Amino acid sequence: MASQLEIVGQDGGFKGYLSLPKSGRGPGVVLLQEIFGINAYMRQMADLFAAEGYVAVVPDLFWRMEPGVDLDYSERDKAVSFMKRFDFVPAPGDIAATVKALRAHSAVSGDVGVLGYCLGGKLAVLAAAQGGVACTVSYYGVGIENILDEAKRATCPMLLHFGELDHNSPPAVIEKIAAALSDHPNVAIHVYPNADHGFNSAARAAFNQNASMQAHARTMAFFRTHLPATPS
Repeated sequence: MASQLEIVGQDGGFKGYLSLPKSGRGPGVVLLQEIFGINAYMRQMADLFAAEGYVAVVPDLFWRMEPGVDLDYSERDKAVSFMKRFDFVPAPGDIAATVKALRAHSAVSGDVGVLGYCLGGKLAVLAAAQGGVACTVSYYGVGIENILDEAKRATCPMLLHFGELDHNSPPAVIEKIAAALSDHPNVAIHVYPNADHGFNSAARAAFNQNASMQAHARTMAFFRTHLPATPS
């Protein structure tokens, strides 16, 4: 059951792709996009988590540049151009506005968590740092090593997934992240053998079914603990 969520930010309004569980109610999950906008993969992920019993929304984080960006993975050059122009300064405010709008939705019962992929994986950690969410999951977040001072401020549980072959997050970077968060009371970091950046998307050449299934199982176990819902 998909529709749009109207979100009011500090400097304007934007929309998000909203997917509801069959039960009609559940805890909320904010899904943060890759550099390809709200594309088929992000909509599929929202529908997947809705099937797991969550009210899932994908906010349009590129709305200031161009509302409704929806790129195929073959359009990488265009996606990179959006990434280069993306302003990280207002992004945490957009995520906070999305969390607020989702909490206010009549279908949401319980708390709200955040999950992000690639660009969204970094933003998910920033969302954890600013507080106000029950938990955070990051899939192959790019640039987390550059926001470790912010990440250390996070108090909610965090789950980070990385691919062993991801050149964006080589072993030295993952070790740096793990060392910086070693004092955090509830952080889990998993590195998947023979998996590259984007391993979770079946539409990408890097898709790794074993890693994807294992990461999803861990994500659901994490959500069942920190953001419990009854599957619809």
